[in-house]
Amino acid sequence: MNKILLYPLTLLYYLTYLVVLCTIQPIQWIAFTVFGDKGLKMSFDYVAYFSLKCNHILGTSYTFENRELIPKNVPVVFVANHQSLLDTAGIIWYLRKFNCLFVTKKELGKGLPSISYFLRNGKYVLIDRSNPKQAIPKIKSLAEYIEKENYSAVIFPEGTRSKTGIPNEFAESGLKILCKYAPSAYIVPITINNSWKVYQYGYFPLSFGHHLKFTVHKPLKVSDYSFAEIMEKTKKTIIQTIKI
Repeated sequence: MNKILLYPLTLLYYLTYLVVLCTIQPIQWIAFTVFGDKGLKMSFDYVAYFSLKCNHILGTSYTFENRELIPKNVPVVFVANHQSLLDTAGIIWYLRKFNCLFVTKKELGKGLPSISYFLRNGKYVLIDRSNPKQAIPKIKSLAEYIEKENYSAVIFPEGTRSKTGIPNEFAESGLKILCKYAPSAYIVPITINNSWKVYQYGYFPLSFGHHLKFTVHKPLKVSDYSFAEIMEKTKKTIIQTIKI
């Protein structure tokens, strides 16, 4: 598509998405007040849903493969490469039955209608990336929580989004803490392809007509491997199926 045409389409997308977020936030407040954490979580699932739907304006489509491989009624740690904001929305919506809790940067906890409200009141872990030591007890608490409740955690070990699709270095510390304090968990690698292309020109304009593909891989039971083996197998599995 001619890049000039991307500007009005991007503007339409942002306006539509802003209306969606501003509409859902009061619904979130009511859901949280009346139904507590479950109401807040369910309302936020639909923030992710409408985030994906709004991207149809940009010709974006989605495929989420192999969900049947994910073990049920056990703690799960989803580990994925990171290419754009759409990664989070896709995982939240398509894996909503697994009660996913994210490790994410603290900056998202303010300034974004609906999203920041959820992050401040939900059970996500908000970390200061400039202070890694501060993150350790928070990730430990998250691990203990998913171990107790049979919930799921999501971590992007690259720490920041790849702007070209080529993966950044995978950090070990966050995943290591999750494995240590959720010993009955399963590690489920996920490869994400093409979401970086939506943002290849930056945030304005956005790009048009991309097919985002999420691929779930065979789970690894934490208790069956050393952490070094888990890290090596997870990283290799994710990276070998990234297509640039």
